[in-house]
Amino acid sequence: MNRHEVRKEVFKAVFMNEFHDTEEMNNVINTFLEGRNNAETEDLAKNNKTPEDEEYIKTKSEAIIAKLPEIDDLINKSVDGWKTTRMAKVDLTLIRLALYEIKFENLPVGVAINEAVSLADEFGTDSSAGFVNGALAKLV
Repeated sequence: MNRHEVRKEVFKAVFMNEFHDTEEMNNVINTFLEGRNNAETEDLAKNNKTPEDEEYIKTKSEAIIAKLPEIDDLINKSVDGWKTTRMAKVDLTLIRLALYEIKFENLPVGVAINEAVSLADEFGTDSSAGFVNGALAKLV
């Protein structure tokens, strides 16, 4: 898988955190990855996820979820008029992912923002890309 595809899978796994208890997330992520593998084996052309990709997706998703209190604190202090409790869940997840990559993986700011905006175009509403871009600009 290329980096964008892996990031997309991490986004989906972290997004599921909004609907499950943190204690359940390890099992939820494992089930998510197994379900994705089963669906993808039906079309071998799409099944390009390696065991290393799966391990990376799992490890990174769990690391982001573990850092959510710290990440959310940064968001709540920096984005005027918007608290994490008011943000659309897709937008919030993308902001969290990008902020994690910038702060904890030292991914270049421009790359993280571009990827978040690209995913916002794909998964969010018509206003998601602009919101994610603006929020991240205030955070970095």
